Amino acid sequence: MSKIYIINGHQPYPFAKGELNRTLVSRAAMHLENSGHEGRITAVADGYDVEQEIANHQWADTVIMQFPVNWMGAPWPFKKYMDEVYTAGMDGRLCAGDGRTAEAPKSDYGLGGTLKNTTYMLSVTLNAPAEAFDNPNETFFAGGSLDDLLRPMHLNAKFFGMTALPTFAAYDVMKNADIEADLNRFEAHLRDVFPIHQPA
Repeated sequence: MSKIYIINGHQPYPFAKGELNRTLVSRAAMHLENSGHEGRITAVADGYDVEQEIANHQWADTVIMQFPVNWMGAPWPFKKYMDEVYTAGMDGRLCAGDGRTAEAPKSDYGLGGTLKNTTYMLSVTLNAPAEAFDNPNETFFAGGSLDDLLRPMHLNAKFFGMTALPTFAAYDVMKNADIEADLNRFEAHLRDVFPIHQPA
C-alpha cells in the first residue's frame, strides 16, 4: 500500500472559487482509497501546521500538488506554504541544507534532499488552452511545454530529492471548460500512475 499526500493549493477568488480543484482532490482521494492506497489531504487555504506538513512529506511515498496556475505559477498561499514548510524542513527533515559541503562549496547545489524515495505529481488547472503549449507557432510560450512553465515547481521538488510522475492538466477551464472530459482524463491518469494495490 502506498501512502499518498495531497496538497490542495487553491486560493479562492470571487471568479474562481476552487470547485474544480476541490473536485480533483476528492476524485484523487476516492481513487486512492478504492485502489488500496492510504491518503492524507491538506487544503492550504484552510490553514496548516508547519510541523505536521513536514511530517506529512516525510510520511508520504508520493506527494500530489493540486493547484491552479495563477500568473504563470502557484497561487500566493501555496507559495507562502512552501516558504514556511520547506524552509523549516531544511534542518535535515526534507533536505540537508542546499547540498553543498565545506569541502566542495561550489558543487552539488540543490542535491541535499532527503526525500529520495518519494515521488510527486503536479496536477494543475489553467485558463490557457492545451494548444498554447508545444507549438513553436504560438508566440507566447514559443514552443514551450506545460512542464517548462511549471519548472520552478519541479525544481522545488527536486531540491528535496523527489522524483517526478507525469503531470496532469485541465486546460482552458475559464473560457471553454469541459469538466466531464477533464474528470474522465484525470481518472484515467490516476489509474495509470496509481494502479490498484494488490494485497500481499
